[in-house]
Amino acid sequence: EVQFVESGGGLVQAGGSLRLSCAASGFTFDVGVLGWFRQAPGKEREGVSCIDSRDGSTYYADSVKGRFTISSDNAQNTVHLEMNSLKPEDTAVYYCARYSGYGCYAANFGSWGQGTQVTVSS
Repeated sequence: EVQFVESGGGLVQAGGSLRLSCAASGFTFDVGVLGWFRQAPGKEREGVSCIDSRDGSTYYADSVKGRFTISSDNAQNTVHLEMNSLKPEDTAVYYCARYSGYGCYAANFGSWGQGTQVTVSS
């Protein structure tokens, strides 16, 4: 069974930083795409960042480029999201997920964690 456990969320002031972590199990970690997504109240779930374990390629949403960094560790079956220069509009529940194909489109990801809340105050 594919399982994800997100952690590292919290309350920070604008301009602060957080490091999110996702512990995964139940699948071969080094095959496929691992992604971070977020959903704010009343909004659709959106892609934040993805990393492809097959070639190391990464994707970042325009809204987070230059501020967020995604990384993965196959030995520990974890994926991280380093978030810097946080803005109030980054406030959302953040989820990690897996896709066995290619791309970073939320509709293709069928396995999700429970999420971790990130709140950024102005």
